Amino acid sequence: MQKPELLNRNDAADYISVKPQTLSVWATTGRYSLPFVKVGRKVFYRREDLDNFLSSRTITQTA
Repeated sequence: MQKPELLNRNDAADYISVKPQTLSVWATTGRYSLPFVKVGRKVFYRREDLDNFLSSRTITQTA
């Protein structure tokens, strides 16, 4: 089994082009279903989960 690539909150935020505080708010409020890993006080995001999140937010038309 391959070890998942983990990004800290700052790197994850940069990866999906939001502020780290935005990810913190999403985690607290549950606004979006974006899984994260918490180890003690540290928070990490799997790159695969970030890619899935972006795919789920992809829109082909606004009409």
